[in-house]
Amino acid sequence: MSRLSLTTRLRTLARRLKAELLALSLAARDPRTPWYARAWALLVLAYALSPIDLIPDFIPVLGQLDDLLLVPAGLWLALRLIPPL
Repeated sequence: MSRLSLTTRLRTLARRLKAELLALSLAARDPRTPWYARAWALLVLAYALSPIDLIPDFIPVLGQLDDLLLVPAGLWLALRLIPPL
């Protein structure tokens, strides 16, 4: 088994994150989704797509770290709040 390069893994993770954000946007529009899951999903989507960050990107390390931690964590929670349909 060959080891994947770091760039290949990052591209794979980025594609997966993009697909999950798209799924989240579809679930947020579905009327069967509970209101609290829909509200959290919209907050996560707004943060992921917004140019405004909690910690600005020009601050070394912390600026990128908030995007690397907050978006996946919010996405994980939003997907857990949405019941299987």
